[in-house]
Amino acid sequence: MVLIVCLACTPRTQDQEVSVAEPAVQTGQSGVKDDESRKNIVQTALASPDHETLVAALKAASYVDALSNAGPFTVFAPVDEAFEQLPEGTLENLLKPENKVALQDVLEYHVYVGVIRESIIQNGMKLDQVNGKKVTLTKQDGKILVNGANIMATVPTSNGLIYVIDKVLVPE
Repeated sequence: MVLIVCLACTPRTQDQEVSVAEPAVQTGQSGVKDDESRKNIVQTALASPDHETLVAALKAASYVDALSNAGPFTVFAPVDEAFEQLPEGTLENLLKPENKVALQDVLEYHVYVGVIRESIIQNGMKLDQVNGKKVTLTKQDGKILVNGANIMATVPTSNGLIYVIDKVLVPE
């Protein structure tokens, strides 16, 4: 309505054009801007200098919006150095568009639907991951491991929990 009033008050000649800029449209939860609330899993990973490879993989697999949704999720998030431990060429091959399904399988192996807090983890506990395969949580010398990968940090998010790990979990 303000636009109409302004146009009516401004004298125009027939040669003048009036244009209204179209707003940029982003779909999905990744397009939501909120600097007040606790960040979700993807926003947290984007802000982490140690998870650039994971973020690139999430984008290549088209999983940014999925992990931005309400959840709750438990994500085992390998640091960049973990990806460097993979056999040479593995990451590069997974990131190719023709290998998107294989990349999605690997990423889904890092995600559990629900929140598994440290306080409920029991030695030998098995979790059914999004890809239908199981990971095993173990407690060893006061540390928690997932399939042998060390959990280095726990990061709560608005839609779940991130466990930062030192290895990439590879489904069998």
